[in-house]
Amino acid sequence: MTDYRFEREARTPYSEVYTIDDGEHSLGRVDIHYTGSATYATLAVHQTLDEDGVQALIAAIDERIVSTADPYREDFVVTVWRGEEFGVFADESDFDEEDEDAEDDEDDDDR
Repeated sequence: MTDYRFEREARTPYSEVYTIDDGEHSLGRVDIHYTGSATYATLAVHQTLDEDGVQALIAAIDERIVSTADPYREDFVVTVWRGEEFGVFADESDFDEEDEDAEDDEDDDDR
């Protein structure tokens, strides 16, 4: 059985977002939304994950995340997308500041 690792990226009163890896490789991410009677998720996984792997991952998400947050739900509905990571996009100014900080750190190391 794969040891999935879930790292929370965001949380609101009714939703959560996690990145998923197996300790060596990024497998994807899941967006979970809680309603009064059901929990809905959008699971985006890497194209190398087969159907059995997807089923195992859904079971782990249900057991380790959904059931602990909403034990009284009536249904867990998951939409799965399978493909490859294309990139992460954000406001350019955020990346510029991070690049400058990294360069400053490198300059400090050279001294």
